[in-house]
Amino acid sequence: MAKIKRNDQVVVIAGKDKGKKGRVLRVIVDKQRVLVEGVGMIKKHMKPNPQRNQAGGILEQEAPIHISNVALLDSEGNKTRVGFRVEGETKTRIARSNGGTIAEKKASKK
Repeated sequence: MAKIKRNDQVVVIAGKDKGKKGRVLRVIVDKQRVLVEGVGMIKKHMKPNPQRNQAGGILEQEAPIHISNVALLDSEGNKTRVGFRVEGETKTRIARSNGGTIAEKKASKK
């Protein structure tokens, strides 16, 4: 079970975007990186592709940042470390700051 998952609220604790808060869009496990909404923005130059009906231009998108540079936010919006509690067959994530469980947020389909 991972400490930081998709749709978690995190704050950046190091780097050029230090202090920014956002939602985790994607976790890249093998490279230990996360994509955070609105953090680490880069400009990507795209060629037009008529077959895909895609216009060219300069796009802005999120770049992955290392997972050690983000901290999870608990329910009150404070930085916290993540721990685990095993109760019977279930393993749940808990916030070390206040001992509360970290709610699993379901992604809304757009």
